[in-house]
Amino acid sequence: MITFLKGNIIELSPTHIVLDCNGVGYFLHISLYTFTQFEKQQSKVNMFYTYLSVKEDSHTLFGFLDKKERECFILLLSVSGVGAATARMILSSLNPDELEKVIVTEDVNSLKSVKGIGLKSAQRIIIDLKDKISINTSITSDNPSITSTIKQETIYALEKLGFPIKKTTKIVDNIIYENPNLSVEEVIKMALKNL
Repeated sequence: MITFLKGNIIELSPTHIVLDCNGVGYFLHISLYTFTQFEKQQSKVNMFYTYLSVKEDSHTLFGFLDKKERECFILLLSVSGVGAATARMILSSLNPDELEKVIVTEDVNSLKSVKGIGLKSAQRIIIDLKDKISINTSITSDNPSITSTIKQETIYALEKLGFPIKKTTKIVDNIIYENPNLSVEEVIKMALKNL
């Protein structure tokens, strides 16, 4: 899987970027959030974190300026009924910090204000992600950013081993909550015993 791309911007719009990486042009679908963040940076050489969405009839590459937005995008995809286009629409309306706040505070109206999101979809997103977001933001350890990185890397590794994100997230959250000083390898080993 392509995890990031670094190169020169050839084409830029609020919905996509064409990135030249050593003579190969990549078409990246982006959110309005990434577009506005990029405009602030004013740099020609850029690195984008990526997510490859694979369907029977298409392979679509999404680009993000930071890992947090990509993490939110992947979390949204784990919700039943939320596809890549909907996840991008949500992140175009709410930046990652706003999205986390909306989910933790159960602000259904803010989610409903996003084009294409109805009451049931908004409620489902909040119900499915509330535990993942609140546990992620309330874990107490010496360094919360390290804890978050360990969680992300563990869930990513388990997903590559074929375990669904929904199932692994709760198990990983519990392991890290009870043992905040474990390494990624140790968390993976413990998670595999519970799967």
